[in-house]
Amino acid sequence: MPNFAQYLFQRALSQPQAPAVSFEGHTHDFGTLAQRTRRLAGALRGTLKLQADDRVVLCMENRAEFLELLFACWTAGLCAVPVNAKLHPKEVSHIVRDSGARAVWTSDALIEGLAAELLGLAPAPYLGVAGSMSYLQLLESAPIDCVERKASDTAWIFYTSGTTGHPKGAMLSHRNLTFMSMAYHADIDRIEPGHVKLHAAPLSHGSGLYALPHLLAGGHQVVQAGFEPQDVLQAFEDHLEVTMFAAPTMVTRLVQAAGSGVRSPGLRTLYYGGAPMYVSDLVRALDVFGPRLVQLFGQGESPMTITVLSRQDHAGDRGDAHLERLGSCGLARTGVEVRIVGEDGQPLAEGEIGEVVTRSDCVMSGYWNKPEATTRALRDGWLWTGDVGSMDERGYLTLRDRSKDMIISGGTNIYPREIEEVLLRHPAVLECSVVGQPHADWGEEVVAFIVTRDGQSATVRELDDLCLANIARFKRPKHYHFKAALPKNNYGKVLKTALRRELAQEAPHA
Repeated sequence: MPNFAQYLFQRALSQPQAPAVSFEGHTHDFGTLAQRTRRLAGALRGTLKLQADDRVVLCMENRAEFLELLFACWTAGLCAVPVNAKLHPKEVSHIVRDSGARAVWTSDALIEGLAAELLGLAPAPYLGVAGSMSYLQLLESAPIDCVERKASDTAWIFYTSGTTGHPKGAMLSHRNLTFMSMAYHADIDRIEPGHVKLHAAPLSHGSGLYALPHLLAGGHQVVQAGFEPQDVLQAFEDHLEVTMFAAPTMVTRLVQAAGSGVRSPGLRTLYYGGAPMYVSDLVRALDVFGPRLVQLFGQGESPMTITVLSRQDHAGDRGDAHLERLGSCGLARTGVEVRIVGEDGQPLAEGEIGEVVTRSDCVMSGYWNKPEATTRALRDGWLWTGDVGSMDERGYLTLRDRSKDMIISGGTNIYPREIEEVLLRHPAVLECSVVGQPHADWGEEVVAFIVTRDGQSATVRELDDLCLANIARFKRPKHYHFKAALPKNNYGKVLKTALRRELAQEAPHA
């Protein structure tokens, strides 16, 4: 059954009256969702005259229509291109042009900016607004059956966050999405009908990807318009068996909003990923939510599916072994191979640091219209992730940094995350980021950017003493910059490129 949309229709046959999607007080059951999806698919092929494999951009804030449009694209044999609604219209325009999208679905809040950026594009894509009167009219179209697809056909083009330039579109097939969903059930959770998948993070990213295994199993999608910590905590009170995706910065904000002693009785699984979760922050999250956290390591190129740190791995006595495990990103997922290799591609011994590579049926087929980038990323069936890490004797993977973030000082490799983990032990430090700055004698030197908690402070002497007590002297930051906030992209990742640019504008240090 290569077309992923078929799974939705199977579920609709078996439990048509079960709740499928809720948004702003309205709920569609599976029967209604399936019917709306078929009618939208009929409109995409009929009214809009789209052809098999045409790309359709979905750029909107979280709303129920995102999910029905996503499945309508697949039902009609089209390729969905979900895009983060927080991107600038110029960034969205680049993705529309790069993907050659024939249609763009957006929202009332975004339509004006997108229309201006897409003006003059030839051929002009159809520009529609989800939930509008014209959208409702399309829902009156004749429904169509699911179009046959090959497992290798591209279903979702996932554009990377583009922290170092224009984003690239990772081509994800129906096989990739099916494997991802099956691996979820094997490694993370057994979803049963009625379990709730809460969407407060963007549906265009990790939250939406893991809507798929929940829909397959009859899960109820509860969509929030955006991330408001108190609304999320209230949902943990209002619903039972709730699963939610959160970037590490979102987990930190939830912990701050929850305070101490909050049980969140409805929470089943809080899975996080997309950026490092520092051990000190993770320990505080475990104090609030208990061992209901799961860490995922994946990329758009292997969506959500490289390694996992399970609930069981999060539980422990806070001893050295437990804290070391919390600093890892867990074990290879079911059906997934993970290796640490040198520059020649040969596997390295346990504990040695090299690039993380992975191979599975979840790995993309390549980057859209970027053969050279594809050749660099995919070698002999392996995805070269660009992440630097090591693997211990038990198979636990620990990420050090992105390869481009590694600092080389005096010919020695220095991994910023190791230093960041130490700096975050200071009770006043809320966030930090460590980067390399060019140095005439050493090649690079270590610089730390520090954000302190409200009403608290940390001195350079205190931070130096903390580093000297825990890591080698040569790794200690040579300079500290105290900031009100760190620059982040729309997915909550710290933009180290922006920090390096900031340093480049300063006078060089001797």
